[in-house]
Amino acid sequence: MSRGASVIVAGAGALGLSCALALADAGCSVTLCDPLDAPQASAVAAGMLAPVFEVVLDGGGEADLALLLSARNLWPALAASSGVILDRAGTAAVGPEAWLAEVRARLLGFGLRGVELPRTMLDEMTPGVAPGLRALLVREDWRLEPRAALAALRAAAQAAGVQFRAETVRERGAADWLVAATGAARDLAPELSRLAPIKGQILRYPGVRGGAVSLRSEGAYAVPGEGGLALGATMEAGRADTAVDRTSAAPLVRAGEALLPGLAGAAFEISAGVRAATPDGLPLVGPSREPGVIVAAGARRNGWLLAPLVAQVVTAHVTGRDPGPYAARLDPARFAAGETA
Repeated sequence: MSRGASVIVAGAGALGLSCALALADAGCSVTLCDPLDAPQASAVAAGMLAPVFEVVLDGGGEADLALLLSARNLWPALAASSGVILDRAGTAAVGPEAWLAEVRARLLGFGLRGVELPRTMLDEMTPGVAPGLRALLVREDWRLEPRAALAALRAAAQAAGVQFRAETVRERGAADWLVAATGAARDLAPELSRLAPIKGQILRYPGVRGGAVSLRSEGAYAVPGEGGLALGATMEAGRADTAVDRTSAAPLVRAGEALLPGLAGAAFEISAGVRAATPDGLPLVGPSREPGVIVAAGARRNGWLLAPLVAQVVTAHVTGRDPGPYAARLDPARFAAGETA
């Protein structure tokens, strides 16, 4: 397909907005559709762009790290063109020495080294960390403000000529392509049946500013932000509701207070979102069996991190260019053998 294709993008989260902007910049005529009242999981997030700790703390191999780092490396260009502000201060693993030793070993297994933070420096960067804990700083993991980033991407897309409609997409219609960038629109592509919901709850402490860097510990992360310190997050597989559930969030509260004792008794708000996930944790990105449809969904909790890479692959498919080295790993057809119509 040449430049000038007409494209409908369904979904105005991180993936949908990034795809719409990239497609418009490539010369396509783009309409982005999303109902006004649709909850955005991209907004209920801490905004971490964390390829290293995603692999080191949560499992993964060299191929996963390479893919995630490649996605993160696309962010500076996207930020420069869209006005999204990146926080590159880094992320610190904080915990007892025994746990940090495991983190160090995993980092070394990938050929990476963190920066050992003396306790005095940790206290300067992030006051209030529990006594006896140590820290290892990783500069490769960044963050952004999710709500501000959504607003910036939307403004950039509008400036690039993207048309916005507050409606739910039912079909491709007369458009050349339809990009299904939301796991909620399962009727748009059969491959979306492979997605499973994961409910996530995140706590925000409006009266707590947080420190200069994000923190990762056993059982929690603590991220400074405009709306106060964000503490996250629950991962409730199989749940598709966005109701606040203080019982399931209780272990998160305890983990946060173990990391930052000053949080005990502090007022907090809880937000809930639902993320779509595939069996292997990577999104579905590429042509669907449904003619004219491209899937871009299922990024689990890495929607922000993967957004520019997903947009690059989608745009390549629409414009007939090489989709790059990661297209095969993201291809929706990888689950075709076990798929149900």
